[in-house]
Amino acid sequence: MKSVVWILLVVASFFPAGCDKEDGVDPSNPADSPYVVTIDPADFFPGDSITGNLYFPLSVGKTLTYEGEDEDGVPVTVEEIITDSIKTIMGVACRVVRAREYENDVLVEDTYDWYAQDRDGNVWYFGEDTHEIENGVPVNSSGSWTAGVDGALPGIIMLAEPLVGVWYRQEYYKGEAEDVAQVLSIGETLTVQYGTFTNCLRTLEYALLEPGVEENKIYAPGIGLLRAEGTKGEGGYEDLVSITP
Repeated sequence: MKSVVWILLVVASFFPAGCDKEDGVDPSNPADSPYVVTIDPADFFPGDSITGNLYFPLSVGKTLTYEGEDEDGVPVTVEEIITDSIKTIMGVACRVVRAREYENDVLVEDTYDWYAQDRDGNVWYFGEDTHEIENGVPVNSSGSWTAGVDGALPGIIMLAEPLVGVWYRQEYYKGEAEDVAQVLSIGETLTVQYGTFTNCLRTLEYALLEPGVEENKIYAPGIGLLRAEGTKGEGGYEDLVSITP
């Protein structure tokens, strides 16, 4: 599998022998290295089969609701709807997930994300169609991208077997979407309104286009994202409060 080969090369190639962090370059961080990935549709399950990843299961029909506040203390609600729709990108059938964000119960962002799972369980992110909303009208689609279009490439949103310390690219569209993540810990316990969960995964995420801004995300086995919290540059948080049906 080309996708699996690439994952293994990520871990190996970012730790060259005798190479230390110098002049601000971290050899373990993919942001400091060229990004090349080859996608073979045969390496992926159909888009309706994203259920085999422990920390990022996508079961059609579920809606995950998160509540919290932004960096200014404004109440925020996010609804993630795992739709039954499929979008084919680079020959890969991707599951469509719709995310709607509200501030003070007013819709401010509407996004369609596209995910696919390879046969080893890694969940890939193939792009998004995102729109800022003002007075009920879409006004800005900055940050939208589609893998395979205009040089954009898919990234990994969740590894099949997260290893503490490993970095990986989540998305790549130069100048528009350049997020990377690192596995910080495995085995944490976290309580949110939805419940208490053990053996949780914590990741660090940041956008190369927003230097100085970092976020932690905590995922529960069999559930997915429990909490997103700003840890540097910006505050705010979102906690899981319900899953329906």
